Amino acid sequence: MRYDLDDLRLFLHIVAEGSITAGARRMHLSLPSASARVRSLEHQAKVALLVRGRRGVRPTPAGATLARHAREILTGTARLDSAVASYSRSPTAPLILLAGGSAMHRLVPQALISFLREHPDVDVTVSERRTPQIVRMLADGDADLGIVLDDEGLDRGLETEPLGDDSLVVIGQADGILAGRTALTYREVAEHPLVGLDAESSLRRWIEKHVDPQTPVPRYRTSVANLNILIALVAAGVGLAVVPRRAVDPGQPLDVCDLQDPWARRHHLLGWGSRAQQASLAAAALADHLHRAARLGVTAAE
Repeated sequence: MRYDLDDLRLFLHIVAEGSITAGARRMHLSLPSASARVRSLEHQAKVALLVRGRRGVRPTPAGATLARHAREILTGTARLDSAVASYSRSPTAPLILLAGGSAMHRLVPQALISFLREHPDVDVTVSERRTPQIVRMLADGDADLGIVLDDEGLDRGLETEPLGDDSLVVIGQADGILAGRTALTYREVAEHPLVGLDAESSLRRWIEKHVDPQTPVPRYRTSVANLNILIALVAAGVGLAVVPRRAVDPGQPLDVCDLQDPWARRHHLLGWGSRAQQASLAAAALADHLHRAARLGVTAAE
């Protein structure tokens, strides 16, 4: 029995998302088209592969078996493609992945670890950029994949897909001034000493772009180069900080509060550059690892 690789990819996306609609979106398909492909798979397998419910779908035992083997087949196909392509691709032409500072903290490293282990013949160049620059580079064919924020005007015809939540929270020393609080506004945060990233960092500039002009100018006790240092300073009681929720390890000794301002709710999108078409299997494999890392980040945060 032979299965179409795109049908297998679609099925894996549906199982991962728990929804035919979300799986169709990941494959850039309409819902009717995706549903027809699933029915074709079930007809070919001669057994039900999904249990449909009011809140989505889940695999049957046969569906779980198909998903496991599909994952192995697609991974093997990507490895084969990478091995063959390595003879024609210059070793100086790796995949290019762009991301902002938030995604670079944990999401990108986690995805790279698993991807590079599974694809030893594919190299990846990673660069930190702000969303407008990422959008331009993807549109101009200067990168394969880019992680961008959903509110920054993707108006250049790029292909994008949802990647994960990147909402902002306020953190402070455990049992400190945030004790007993579950949420507060940035105006309230700005009344306290803060620790921030460097003034040119994408997160710092993004926050300053969105805050109300009437908000008090915050006092930054210090500015640092990365989120690891920032979080360590907050845990030591130096000041409060605004960071992406996914950057906070649940095991760290911190108080975490929701940031109530509407601009604090944001999401990551995965954008595809025009050049990704020349390395479709390798780029698609890297995209899958990014999605996997994003889901693991959500699980850890919960």
